Amino acid sequence: MSLEGEQFVATRSIPLICHPATPCAAVSCIEVQASRTHDGTLDIRYNVRGDIDSLLIPAERAPRRADGLWQHTCFEAFVASPASAGDAGYCEFNFSPSTEWAIYRFTAYREGMTPVQATPPPISVYRDVTSVTLAAAVRLDAFAVLGDRLQLALSAVIEDAQHCLSYWALAHPLGKPDFHHAAGFALELPGDNSREPSSVSVPNGRAKPAVKRK
Repeated sequence: MSLEGEQFVATRSIPLICHPATPCAAVSCIEVQASRTHDGTLDIRYNVRGDIDSLLIPAERAPRRADGLWQHTCFEAFVASPASAGDAGYCEFNFSPSTEWAIYRFTAYREGMTPVQATPPPISVYRDVTSVTLAAAVRLDAFAVLGDRLQLALSAVIEDAQHCLSYWALAHPLGKPDFHHAAGFALELPGDNSREPSSVSVPNGRAKPAVKRK
């Protein structure tokens, strides 16, 4: 699906940060936008810029649910309520440039993982020699547990031509990449009827200390 001609109203572009342990010379930057619509849809757009021919981008195929998308180039969103980000229940959404997708529920940090069967989220992809853009839309009414206000951890896995993976997120904890960690839940979106602006809490790109888990 092409993005040409589509309209997308969203927050300002927010840069993702490459984890220092997984540099990728082919990518100059990754930016994301997110918004909630009045019908309860979460719209997310990811834009990768750089030497795209030096990246491995999955070819488009028929949309279907698939596990393990994060083993190759994939865009992700972790969604929780502000009170529970990364600690209590949250949902993980995976979007591949192939238009394959996956949704998982977690009852706590990396616990109680359950695949979610849902209507395939619309995924649109546009690619040229200098950029790849993926836009996805998720109806949130099936995930009422998330509440009215949302806390988002937006991230990306990028695979280069040498099959090396780099990990990008709004913020990283200290140590190895961990998209489930509370440090990454740095974007707050108000309810769809709220006039409050979204807010981003990222400490100048620096990693936050890890939170001790039980």
